[in-house]
Amino acid sequence: MNCHADTTASTSIVATNTPQVMLVGQPNVGKSVLFKRLTGQYVTVSNYPGTTVEVARGKAMLGEQSMDVVDAPGINSLQPLAADESVTRSLLLERQATTVVQVADTKNLSRALFLTLQFAELDIPLVLDLNMVDEAQRRGVRVHNDDLSRLLGIRVVSTVATNGQGVETLLNSLRSAQVPTVQVAYTPDIEEAVEGIENLLPATLEGKRWYALALLARDPQLEQELDLGKAHLTAIERIRAHAQDGQGRSLRQVITQQRWQAIAAISEQVYSRQDAGRTSWGERLGWWSVHPILGWPILGAVLFLLYKFVGEFGAGTLVGLFEDTLFGKFVNPAVSGLLETLAVPAFVQEFVAGEYGLVTVGLAYGIGIVLPIVATFFLAFGMLEDSGYLPRLAVMLNRSFQRIGLNGKAVLPMVLGLGCVTMATMTTRILGSRKERVMATLLLALSVPCSAQLGVVLAMVGWLNPGGVFIWAGVVLGVMLLVGWLASRLIPGESSDFVMELPPLRMPQLDNLLIKTMARLEWYLKEVIPLFLVATVALFVLSKTGALAVVEAVMKPLVTGWLGLPEQTAGYFLVGFLRRDYGATGIFDLARQGLLSPNQILVSLVVLTLFVPCVAAVMMMVKEHGLKTAAAIVAFVFPFAFLVGGLVRIVVGG
Repeated sequence: MNCHADTTASTSIVATNTPQVMLVGQPNVGKSVLFKRLTGQYVTVSNYPGTTVEVARGKAMLGEQSMDVVDAPGINSLQPLAADESVTRSLLLERQATTVVQVADTKNLSRALFLTLQFAELDIPLVLDLNMVDEAQRRGVRVHNDDLSRLLGIRVVSTVATNGQGVETLLNSLRSAQVPTVQVAYTPDIEEAVEGIENLLPATLEGKRWYALALLARDPQLEQELDLGKAHLTAIERIRAHAQDGQGRSLRQVITQQRWQAIAAISEQVYSRQDAGRTSWGERLGWWSVHPILGWPILGAVLFLLYKFVGEFGAGTLVGLFEDTLFGKFVNPAVSGLLETLAVPAFVQEFVAGEYGLVTVGLAYGIGIVLPIVATFFLAFGMLEDSGYLPRLAVMLNRSFQRIGLNGKAVLPMVLGLGCVTMATMTTRILGSRKERVMATLLLALSVPCSAQLGVVLAMVGWLNPGGVFIWAGVVLGVMLLVGWLASRLIPGESSDFVMELPPLRMPQLDNLLIKTMARLEWYLKEVIPLFLVATVALFVLSKTGALAVVEAVMKPLVTGWLGLPEQTAGYFLVGFLRRDYGATGIFDLARQGLLSPNQILVSLVVLTLFVPCVAAVMMMVKEHGLKTAAAIVAFVFPFAFLVGGLVRIVVGG
């Protein structure tokens, strides 16, 4: 199989004459890993729901034929509850793929069949891929593929996407994809209603049976998309009322129950489970990690190891090697010497290697200080993703999040925010209601530092005594809980239910871990380093024009009076809006030079952690929630961070 790919990220697929294959399935079934295997293209491969929020596409070769392969967001049902599920349903209804590969977790066949039956009603050409068959076998689960294929009327293959087992067979099976022949036999009253609604639908509409069932179950979004007209909608409402009479439950519940009865009949013939024998250490550790008592020390151990690896090794050992040795002893002296040898004008020397020089500050900050920190963080974060621990963290914190109007799912964008708040803002789409999405975005903007900033913060935490660390963590956590609690009461709307499937706890694969880390570092070098240079130029211009002195004078009452910090921190807070981690790195450098006392470091940490996110994150807020909501969040977070920082200074002195 020859593979090559290119990347796009959008919620629509460009129509081409090339056959298109769409990977569809529930979250956390290995779609993104399979996508990588089919196309040779990297996408974020994470062992938890919600990673694939945007649509990724690449190309694969089946013999001499090129195919577009699309990785759609995870979906549990064709009646979507979240924004990412709506994207996938739209792609399916638009018939933008010639073949659908339904990727399923072999261990959870029933959940997969709930989608399969809907695909059958929608008349979608399909191949069913039972993925993660190795994990199923270890648990004593066996699915008889031949019998299942006969009952469904489609090809059924088994794969282990993580090592490529069965992928070639899956590729070859795409030649024989067909619409499933299985049909749910609903009760006569439901069938009569479905037939009546089908007669009202356009004759050219494909998959009319599914549309009729969805309309019968009352799908307002679908009614709007079909634009059937008032007369037809009135007729559908009469049919719906007649079918509802005497049911005692909603028609959606009735249809769902009858689908599950059909699934149970199929599963009984093809699915078996035997005692797998002795429980493995991985399974035991997975259970312990969500235990109401044992789970907390495990969480504490994970956070301690994260601090030791990122906060001490990355921000200590590696930063010393890069910033002090590489730049301090080699790069900076070499650049300064070269500029003097070439006798370039003093202005240029200062621009490149001066107090706010592109090399001595921009590159020294971005590569000498932040790069070692984000590299270790990305590596550690990738291990948490691929191990399957993050969904368990969501379960552990579900009850705490419920107290502020969210549920455990909100943990996922919060943890993703530790990598990049901009991307995490996008992944709030996995939450079930607009209220939850706005609340999560507010908390991301307020109290979740991105990877580069977090690494700097962890390094600065190392300079505090245990009491200072406790105050910093307590203030940040207290602010998150207080603001979340208030937001849950002020922002209108309802919260959604918490449903989270736990993947098996597994050992991360080294090759995937390295590829993922390198891809994220590539993003950092391409996207962040240029902004570090822009921020350095901004500081240089502000300094040369005297504007920096003016800004420092204007902000002096706030910075020196209210926060009790040196005047030069004003400039770093100013450019911190362009790149929040740049501002953090500047203050980190002041602390390394001994220009900040322990109490000043504590106040700086509080303000930096609560400070408004970078411009890119703000623009993503505008895209996701609109200008009014984004402006309201920024208008609240910016002064609130300084307010809390000043209150901390008053309490601890400084």
